[in-house]
Amino acid sequence: MKSIEELMAIKAKMQDKMSVRKAEGETRIVVGMATCGIAAGARPVLNAFVEDIAAEGLTDRVTVTQTGCIGICQYEPVVEVFEKDGQKTTYVKMTAEKAKEVVEKHIKGGKPVVEYTIGAAKL
Repeated sequence: MKSIEELMAIKAKMQDKMSVRKAEGETRIVVGMATCGIAAGARPVLNAFVEDIAAEGLTDRVTVTQTGCIGICQYEPVVEVFEKDGQKTTYVKMTAEKAKEVVEKHIKGGKPVVEYTIGAAKL
């Protein structure tokens, strides 16, 4: 970076991605980003959610945030989807590819991807 103009260009480019993390939407996607989650691959999962929500034009109704330890480290990366009506879906062993599917089927389509949920995990 050599000038304030370059910095402003970077800020403008990243503004859409950051607005997804701050929106007051109807649905909230929370990605566990404690040390265990990051080590298991949570960062690409978080990035996939942020990028897909922005690309689908859902930033007005969906918020993507991160949190610390969710408490089920053996199932990391863990993602929780909180609906406006109080429903919560917990997804486990997530990947960026699974995140894209969750956006398509659950966030856009309204039907959780049951095979990725904690209820479907072999305990």
